[in-house]
Amino acid sequence: MTDEKLRVERRGGVSVIRIDDPATMNAMTGAMARGLRALLRREAAEAGALVLAGGERAFCAGANLTGANLTGGLPEPGAAFDAGLTLEDDFNPLMETIRELEVPLVTAVRGAAAGVGASLALAGDIVVAGRSAYVLEAFARIGLVPDGGAAWLLTRAVGRIRAMEMMLLAEKIPAPQAFDWGLITRLVEDAAVEETALELAARLAAGPALALGLIRKAAWAAADSGFLETLRRERRLQRQAGSHPDFAEGVAAFREKRSARFRG
Repeated sequence: MTDEKLRVERRGGVSVIRIDDPATMNAMTGAMARGLRALLRREAAEAGALVLAGGERAFCAGANLTGANLTGGLPEPGAAFDAGLTLEDDFNPLMETIRELEVPLVTAVRGAAAGVGASLALAGDIVVAGRSAYVLEAFARIGLVPDGGAAWLLTRAVGRIRAMEMMLLAEKIPAPQAFDWGLITRLVEDAAVEETALELAARLAAGPALALGLIRKAAWAAADSGFLETLRRERRLQRQAGSHPDFAEGVAAFREKRSARFRG
C-alpha cells in the first residue's frame, strides 16, 4: 500500500508519479519516501519512462521535520539523537532505487526543490524546470548536512566550488541560474513544465528500452569510475545492447531512411 499523498497517472507508455501534499509544499515524510520507492519500482516494471512531478508551488520542499515524521522523533535539548536514522531507513533506499532504475526518469520541477527534494529533482536523467523554480540546499540553516546524495550530485553537476557555496550559504538558486550552471537540462515557462516533461518521457518510452537502461547504468557508474574502467564497462554493455533486436531494427531504419520502430 502506497502513501495517499502520492498519485500515479498512466499516459501511454509513461507513468507520471506525483508528490501531492500542497499543505506542506510536498515535504517528504519517511512513509512518503518508502511509498515513492515502491511506486518507482512498480511503475518502472510497467512503463517505458517515468515522470516525477510535484505541484505548482513546490516540487518538494524537503523532509517533513515534524517529530512524528522523523525516525526517533525530534531531539530534546541535551538528549542524544541520531539524525541519520531516517536517511538509513527511508531516504537512502529511495535514492538508491532511483539510481538503479532500468527506465529513464524525467523530473518536472515547479516552485521549490529544497533539501532532499533538491536531490530528488537533480537525480532525474532529464530535469525540466519552470522559470519560477529554485534549488535550495537549506541544511546549514538548521545545523545539518545535505542528504539524499546532494554532495555527490552537486559536485558532479557544478563542481566543488559552486557546490560548496550552495551547501554552505544555503541560498536559493533560481532556475535560470541553475540552468546556466548545468543543474537542470530544460528551462521552460512554468505552464509548460509538465507538458515538456511528458513529451520527453514519451520520446524515451518509444525508444530502445534495453539500450536506454544500459545508458543509465553506464552514466551513473562512470561518475564513480576511472577512464579505463569506463571503457571496459562500455565494452560489456555494448555487447549486451548489440545482441538485442532493437539494434537490428535501428540499423535497418537507418539504412531505409525511416523512423525506427523499437519494441519498447
